[in-house]
Amino acid sequence: MQQEDWTFNQQQLATAGYTVINNVFTTDEISAIATEITDADTSGPAFRKTKDLFAIRRFLKEIPSLRKLIFIEKLNDIIHSFFGKDYFVVKSIYFDKPGQSNWFVAWHQDLTISVDKKILVQGFGPWTVKDEQFAVQPPLEILQHIFTIRIHLDDTDENNGALKVIPGSHLKGVYRPETIDWERESMVTCSVQKGGVMIMCPLLLHASDRATGNNNRRVIHIEFANTNLPEGLQWAESLNHSR
Repeated sequence: MQQEDWTFNQQQLATAGYTVINNVFTTDEISAIATEITDADTSGPAFRKTKDLFAIRRFLKEIPSLRKLIFIEKLNDIIHSFFGKDYFVVKSIYFDKPGQSNWFVAWHQDLTISVDKKILVQGFGPWTVKDEQFAVQPPLEILQHIFTIRIHLDDTDENNGALKVIPGSHLKGVYRPETIDWERESMVTCSVQKGGVMIMCPLLLHASDRATGNNNRRVIHIEFANTNLPEGLQWAESLNHSR
């Protein structure tokens, strides 16, 4: 496959903190992924289902058969072109936001990482634990070297909860939502086509609204890093995406 030119997208990711690339997956490839999710056993503790949200934590661990369907050649080329070949998966989540969902997410940065156990290490904290999963805020330099790819299984826009972002906010370190100066900052809604991906930095301020249409918003959220953690800390998920 001929290497595509993603120079604009790479520059946009660096300066704005996000970029969108459509037509990464074909309709058939998206259908195969969706079928595998539908056929999975959802009775485990990693699966959460309410009228407003269906979510699967540790997604690639819970449904390992999806790895070959997700990490197709084009996605691997994007990962290598944007991040390099030393990046690996450290977190994966699946979200299905139904049409007319009242679930929304307020402005925030993704400031925590998931780890396998709690070890008190200088510079790491505060700690939280939910459903036997430990999370901790690491030093800023670790967050600055994490990237997220969001794979969209549906057309997504402002009517079904597309992400809203504040471009460039990832360059401002820890940026508390209550201090946002809306006279200086601007908001962008990131529409993504079915089969497209959004790449973003975890320090980018982002939010999503309640759904107002009747269309689902199914998204696979995968985080990548290229560093090992210090003093015995281990990523809760660690997966080499290359086949």
